[in-house]
Amino acid sequence: MARTPSLARALITGVTLLGVLGSLAACDAQTSDSARSGTPGEPRPITPVAGCAKGWTDPSDTSATRKPARCVPGAPAPKPLKKKTKIVVSASTLTAEYLAPLRIGMAKGEFSKEKLDVEVKLLPTPDALPLLAKGDIDVQYAAPEAAVLNGVRQGFDIRWVAGNFTPAPGSKSGFWARLRPGETADEVSLKDRSVGTLIGKGSVIMYPMEKVLSAHRADVDSVRFQQLGPAEVLTSLKNGGVDAAWLLDPVWRQVDGDAGYAFLGGQPRGEPLGGLLFGPDLLTGDPDAGVAFLRAYIRTVNTYFAGDYKKDKAFLRELGEALKTEPDTLAAVPSLRMDWEIRAGTVDRLGKAYEAAGVIEGDPPAENQVVDRSFYTEAVGHKP
Repeated sequence: MARTPSLARALITGVTLLGVLGSLAACDAQTSDSARSGTPGEPRPITPVAGCAKGWTDPSDTSATRKPARCVPGAPAPKPLKKKTKIVVSASTLTAEYLAPLRIGMAKGEFSKEKLDVEVKLLPTPDALPLLAKGDIDVQYAAPEAAVLNGVRQGFDIRWVAGNFTPAPGSKSGFWARLRPGETADEVSLKDRSVGTLIGKGSVIMYPMEKVLSAHRADVDSVRFQQLGPAEVLTSLKNGGVDAAWLLDPVWRQVDGDAGYAFLGGQPRGEPLGGLLFGPDLLTGDPDAGVAFLRAYIRTVNTYFAGDYKKDKAFLRELGEALKTEPDTLAAVPSLRMDWEIRAGTVDRLGKAYEAAGVIEGDPPAENQVVDRSFYTEAVGHKP
């Protein structure tokens, strides 16, 4: 499986990424929703899985009221691999709540039950992407950002294989604006205003942000984007460095209820915009390990995150320990709706947003070039 990258290799820049893309142009770029095996295109058998009769929802359903797929607690049951296999996972943060199923799954031994030895590495998304394509890491916990779509288009054998979460109804994680004197949320015009973001125009939030801008008489060309570090976003919004910003959990709580700020919209309620990306090691090299990884991940969601998991004070303490975050901080915002499925059309909507922002190279790749649902389909025993 993955080789441990040296520090120098881990610091590959976005410029280097383009060179890596060229060298990988001959990689297998085949993808589909049919299950993979060691031989590209060869179907894998799918059998029903006990306890997972409701482990699948119609991908075309993006309604805010959609209930995420769920198996019963403890399902899908472990099916240990024949030999212990190491899986290296990268993430750009180790404390974000959306990582909770991965962190809790490791702490509770769910991956070990599959004979998986999981190691998590802290790597910025642009640095991790070429390492994923080369097999130096196996899984990237990220999102189908513009860099990912550009990579797939150029030959990276990378696929988005599982979602992560959708916001709870009470969440106000998203686009916040500082109001001018006498201005109300309904009257806000974002034209010619500055917007602070963590990643910039290549982020998945461009899709919901584009909707917010349109609703407030602006578009991506009529606002000024300013890329800020995680610790700078709220400060810049408060001190006037930017007029609006995308605030994540639990940061938005610090302006919620303040008449000087307005929440203008967030991530679509029924549509995950991030999750797990697999590279060639799991897509075609060892798909059994890929299915096992998702089986453990999905089992963790079903067992520990099926509903409002923050109501359990004991579990909240465990979660705080796993994420190195104070339980009171976690309790200050609603529980996420953990959701491993990928909605139909999300990639197309992201591609259009990236085109509007001018950050996609050529025509965006089609969904079936980016998404592979076959791993979680097999894990829960659903035949499409």
